[in-house]
Amino acid sequence: MEILILGTSAGTPTRQRTMSALALRLRGARQWVLVDCAEGTQHRILRTPLSLMSLRAVFITHLHGDHCYGLPGLLASAAMLNRTEPLAIVGPPPLRAMIECIMQASQLTLPYPLAWITPDELGDAAVLPDLAVTATPLSHRLPCWAYAFTESAIERSLDTDRLRADGVPASHLWRDIQQGRDVTLPDGRAIVAHDYLLAPRRARRIVVAGDNDTPALLSEAAGGADVLVHEATYTEAVLQKIGPGPQHTSAMQVARFAEGAGVRNLVLTHFSPRYQDGGPLPLSMLEEEARAEFGGHLVMARDLDHYVLDREGALRLAVE
Repeated sequence: MEILILGTSAGTPTRQRTMSALALRLRGARQWVLVDCAEGTQHRILRTPLSLMSLRAVFITHLHGDHCYGLPGLLASAAMLNRTEPLAIVGPPPLRAMIECIMQASQLTLPYPLAWITPDELGDAAVLPDLAVTATPLSHRLPCWAYAFTESAIERSLDTDRLRADGVPASHLWRDIQQGRDVTLPDGRAIVAHDYLLAPRRARRIVVAGDNDTPALLSEAAGGADVLVHEATYTEAVLQKIGPGPQHTSAMQVARFAEGAGVRNLVLTHFSPRYQDGGPLPLSMLEEEARAEFGGHLVMARDLDHYVLDREGALRLAVE
């Protein structure tokens, strides 16, 4: 599985960071999904291997502008590229009315259909063929959700020792068996594919959260997750000074939660613009605070970072 980080700033962009957007896809796959789509997302996509023609679904966590104001432009650009494939859009119920209002006011027509799905409808909707998606309500000033993406189709390896022991010749028959197809050998024996496949590995799970001041709400979704992507808008000291009004999380709070939940890889993002490398409040302050609480693999997200989650659950920067 791959994570391409497109934007990491909270509220407003900075010279180095655009606002919230993140892409997911299975390793090497053509089709991909987008989680949040702030203003500037299209420009970031142009600097990746991703194409709007192969975008399969957009998941919006909530309707604050730094998470969704780029969506109308993205839809329009896909139309100008003559996209015809349907596009699923998952998000809060008012999202549809907002986009349709903009389309009407700007006379935007799309040559492809949109499939509108609310987070509550995800359980009944087959949005992606290879990933099961669930939504978890979060705590923020607007209704907000986290989306968990879990592999739904796990490849199984051949039990080659048993195949050889039972005299099944190495041929195209092995390929058929690995694909789950029963075969008949030249000597007439019927081979049931299931009997010659090893147990599947554990399905990988990536959880991408929107804005949230209560990480514990993710206890079920993120428990044992391979990756949790979560906001760390402030350090704890700044959060306490600002007060609870913005309903955001500090790096300390989310790191402490991730440690207790058994998250293997924690990706922090959605950093307040007040944190600038080389400034009086460097981004390293957030990192130091998180490392004091979290003993797993910690990633401080940066725009255009490209990560690969391997089959063993290790997250590493991709080699381009």
